[in-house]
Amino acid sequence: MTGAPTGRPALRAAVQVKKPDPVSKPFFWLTAFYFVYCARPEDWITPLAHLPLAKITAICAFIGLVAARGKTKRTFRDFPIEASYLAAMIGLLYVGSLFSPIWRGGALAQTIAFSKAWIVYALTFLLITDFAKLKKIIFIQSASVPLICTVSIIKGHSTPRLDGVIGGIYSNPNDLAFAIVLTLPFCLAFLLTSKDMLRRLAWVIGMLIMALALVMTASRAGFVTILISGSVCLWHFGVKGRRFVLIIATVFSAVLVLAVAGGPLFNRLAATTGQVEDQQQQIAYSSYEARQYLMQRALEGIEQYPVFGVGARNFPEYSLVWHDVHMSYLQIAVEGGIPCVILYILFFWRGFKNLKKLRRLRDLDVHTSLFVGGLHASMIGFAIGAMFAPEAYQFFPYFAVAYTSALFAIIAEREKVIETPRKLRAEAYARFGKPGALMPVR
Repeated sequence: MTGAPTGRPALRAAVQVKKPDPVSKPFFWLTAFYFVYCARPEDWITPLAHLPLAKITAICAFIGLVAARGKTKRTFRDFPIEASYLAAMIGLLYVGSLFSPIWRGGALAQTIAFSKAWIVYALTFLLITDFAKLKKIIFIQSASVPLICTVSIIKGHSTPRLDGVIGGIYSNPNDLAFAIVLTLPFCLAFLLTSKDMLRRLAWVIGMLIMALALVMTASRAGFVTILISGSVCLWHFGVKGRRFVLIIATVFSAVLVLAVAGGPLFNRLAATTGQVEDQQQQIAYSSYEARQYLMQRALEGIEQYPVFGVGARNFPEYSLVWHDVHMSYLQIAVEGGIPCVILYILFFWRGFKNLKKLRRLRDLDVHTSLFVGGLHASMIGFAIGAMFAPEAYQFFPYFAVAYTSALFAIIAEREKVIETPRKLRAEAYARFGKPGALMPVR
């Protein structure tokens, strides 16, 4: 007579121990790094102000990844070519810092800080192996920027252009505007994929706050960039997605925000055409003239130091007026050299190529398609905005390329799994002549 198992074997059979995910710890630290970089808690939580949180989280994530080596789904051999482009670009910056005619120590320090971009790219590609993880990372960026905008408006509502209200990557009004433009498409994707009404309302409020902060920065580059990026968003989400109400709501919101807080922005735009009537317009026109000088000075620097440049972050001193050139492509060319800017362009070109392949797929689910559209709008926003702002070392554009690499790998791995049974069916049909025959899958 056969009975149910008893004793310890029964206990082991009843309790199934789930194997721990080998990437859970490094992925936790990766999310921590994204939160620290995007939300800058040290700026609004005083006790954290003296801790190097970005370094701590990046190092912990990397150590966790090394500990999980051999257990992860992907390895360093699986890196796409864009990872090599970014590594080579950083390598050239290191070499350029050693030959810098301006300040070798400063260039080396800036290159070391920028090297975290490759570490984050590598960790993002290796650890994000499913769409759920990718959404978590993008959510951190998408939720952090509205939070930063809210803090900026509350703390700096009386500060012209929100200048210096938040530190780090948000300290300059143009940098804050750039971050807003690159993040808005993701917020819109989360809005359209949310089923809960409260979450939808939260995303709507967050995007309105971001739009208000963007206008308050009075950034001309940000304004031009949002027109381009926003048009791409409306094409993907409104026209192709047949959400025509979204187009009407967007236009209405834009008109409302510009009517409420668009005065400084309109003054700066008018000053660009030479219409100078007050002190603010005079400042804006002087800024426009200074940018022309900086571009000319950058071209001179490229001609004088074409191979290794003047060193990372050394152009302000070389310019003689202590300002960055307001074009990312010129910035990386004059500071890193012509070979460096070629790798820079190739790196982001690969991001667009990944998106092109993804957009050609016709069997993507609705959620994935929305985030592909959001990535496309964000990448175009970067490509246009980089012509008007010194953002060569800001991590947000590198995050976007990392997202495209990870998403393309996820879809490719998913298609490979689906393709295996198809091949087996074809082999069975060729062998047995039965369309319905299927060889056993192990």
